[in-house]
Amino acid sequence: MIEIPSDLHPDLVPLAFLLGNWAGAGVSDFPGAEQCNFGQEVSFSHDGRDFLEYVSHSWVLDSEGKKVRPLESESGYWRIDKDRKVEIVMSRDQGVIEIWYGELADQKPQIDLVTDAVARTAASGPYSGGKRLYGYVKSDLMWVGEKATPEVELRPYMSAHLKKVVTPEEVEAMAKSLGDLPDDGIAFFK
Repeated sequence: MIEIPSDLHPDLVPLAFLLGNWAGAGVSDFPGAEQCNFGQEVSFSHDGRDFLEYVSHSWVLDSEGKKVRPLESESGYWRIDKDRKVEIVMSRDQGVIEIWYGELADQKPQIDLVTDAVARTAASGPYSGGKRLYGYVKSDLMWVGEKATPEVELRPYMSAHLKKVVTPEEVEAMAKSLGDLPDDGIAFFK
């Protein structure tokens, strides 16, 4: 279920499906880089202004699913206009700043994005642009990213399947919203 916070900026309502904390796993595979499974935590939050704040941390997983080392981190700001056009300013720990533009699909929670501008520090690796697709599918957040370098044409390099993380405070609030249940608990399901 998608909840729309009462203090969410009205322009952001179409992006409300992104709000919250997400965690899951995915795969990474790009020429010249280590192929691996990774874990990821993503947060989309708001403070009442006309943007969502985005933070993502990922790490390499071993064959047993345990954290080995950090993979990459990124953060940024997501906006949407009245025509469902999405714009993102994103910075990555690898020394890359990106401007992304895209569109929220009509009648479904899916966002297609492509880089418009890329700035790199001298320490960053080769990178010339990318594409991403985010989708809200059966209450999960899924995404796939493509990237290009001067040596490698645009191709898929990462994808992940994330589930919503519920905090203890959210569990308590949900329990309170249920009200008083009958002692046997069965009447609740009738």
